Amino acid sequence: MPRHARRKSETGVYHVIVRGANKQEIFHDDHDRIKYLDLLQKYKSESGFRMYAWCLMGNHVHLLMKEGSEDISLVMKRVGVSYAFYYNSKYNTTGHLFQDRFKSENVENRMYFLTVARYIHQNPIKAGMVSHPHEWKWSSCLAYYGKTVYPPNLLDPHYLFSMFSPHLSIAQNEFKEFNERNNDDQCLDASSVRRLTDDEARVEIMKCLGSYEIPQVKSLSREERNTILRNVKGIQGLSQRQAARILGVSPSLIFKV
Repeated sequence: MPRHARRKSETGVYHVIVRGANKQEIFHDDHDRIKYLDLLQKYKSESGFRMYAWCLMGNHVHLLMKEGSEDISLVMKRVGVSYAFYYNSKYNTTGHLFQDRFKSENVENRMYFLTVARYIHQNPIKAGMVSHPHEWKWSSCLAYYGKTVYPPNLLDPHYLFSMFSPHLSIAQNEFKEFNERNNDDQCLDASSVRRLTDDEARVEIMKCLGSYEIPQVKSLSREERNTILRNVKGIQGLSQRQAARILGVSPSLIFKV
């Protein structure tokens, strides 16, 4: 089935979601997240887009951004290709890292702009990772609260603040109240799920093992072991590094199957 062209946003603003292929994790440590943010900063300098909000989760990314001199699709392709090259080199893997096509929705008015910004900042809360949005350091929330965030020049906060007050301190306080308000916001769905605790993960892994016990997996034949690992990778809320730690196998082994 042919792909349909994306409908252009009249404001040039988009809510973008980038996901790992087959829901796989795309960030395994802080260095991975820093690399992705560095790439966003690099291509922002080249294409002139504006970044209004971001949040990096384990297997997907949320961005609220305004198109610059280049089409949003070209920008995201450049970021994706560069990050995939870094990832495959670092982890010695091959194949597709990202879902073939990123998802996006047009943001055409101020109220929905604010709704998306809050939705992005509250994503870690709804995934059960933190209790308050500022506790997740891999989002733009801290910058809006006047705190240091990496990279320091990626965010363009003035447009959002202008919706609250011309005075920075007042705008920060009013946005913080809005940003932490309980809500039923429904935006473009990233199909994110709560991360399993290790105890929950062991229970779910055991369901994939049949008659085997967890310590036996690493000693199975390659074919049996890989079949089990592929099933384990399909467990929602289980990170691949978490699975590797529990099963006692190399993370790269799980990444490759």
